[in-house]
Amino acid sequence: MDEKQLKDMIRSLLSEMVKEDATPSVEEVEVSETSHKPSQESVIEDGMIEDITEVNIQEQFLVPSALNEEAYRKIKKFTPARLGLWRAGTRYKTQSVLRFRADHAAAQDAVFSYVSPEFVEEMGLIPVHTSPTSKDEYLTRPDLGRVFPDDQAEIIKRECKPNAKVQVIVGDGLSSSAIEANLRDFLPALKQGLKMFGIDFSEVLFIKHARVGAMDHVAELTGAEVVCMLVGERPGLVTAESMSAYIAYKTWRGMPEAKRTVLSNIHRGGTPAVEAGAYVAEIIKKILDQKKSGVDLKG
Repeated sequence: MDEKQLKDMIRSLLSEMVKEDATPSVEEVEVSETSHKPSQESVIEDGMIEDITEVNIQEQFLVPSALNEEAYRKIKKFTPARLGLWRAGTRYKTQSVLRFRADHAAAQDAVFSYVSPEFVEEMGLIPVHTSPTSKDEYLTRPDLGRVFPDDQAEIIKRECKPNAKVQVIVGDGLSSSAIEANLRDFLPALKQGLKMFGIDFSEVLFIKHARVGAMDHVAELTGAEVVCMLVGERPGLVTAESMSAYIAYKTWRGMPEAKRTVLSNIHRGGTPAVEAGAYVAEIIKKILDQKKSGVDLKG
């Protein structure tokens, strides 16, 4: 979100709150914003607006004269929910509304944007795509995101090692932001963890317009014993950068979802990517040992 969009948003909000027909000027908005305490409100200085998304909601406390602020703050540490936002009359404070809209915009951007080709190249991934030809078709036809056109299937068979122990896949899913935020730390940790168990993987696929079921088609094309798919999850207002790892043993198209093992909430506010990579390596080792995954996997 650029500076102009933020200023327009501020104008709209102030107009709604004061019930006036006239929209305040940019200068008036700047004066109003800078009059608040820096620790609680965004400040416009030299035409620049502080990034309100950098504020840690779990540490932010806007309730004046709380009866037990210490207990309130303790509760906030255990949840990213928007507690202690306080109000201006019957409405939320301007900063809280702006943060809500900014988080909502970030979630929309994560869904509708793409992982950059530069990132795919940097990570050494093999790019392929499923059957949808556009983002709209991908979102409205989940079935097409699970299968590959013939030309893409040939690339997978040509580039991936046949009958490998482990085939790793990266899919953009419903959040491109999740992939770019976590993959740099996750993949090295996963590779190192598997190497400790004497297991290795080489080629890593990147699937554009990916649904989780695409891993089943990849397994049929490559004959891999275990497929591990990293995918961006549907974003929410807490984070737009959550990634999950779906792991399955000898999967096939139409396999019941219960046969997948899943590690979710991989992001900086959940399970850190480095820790998740090491843990997924342990899960893959267990799956290979027991030759089963999902609900069939024994603890």
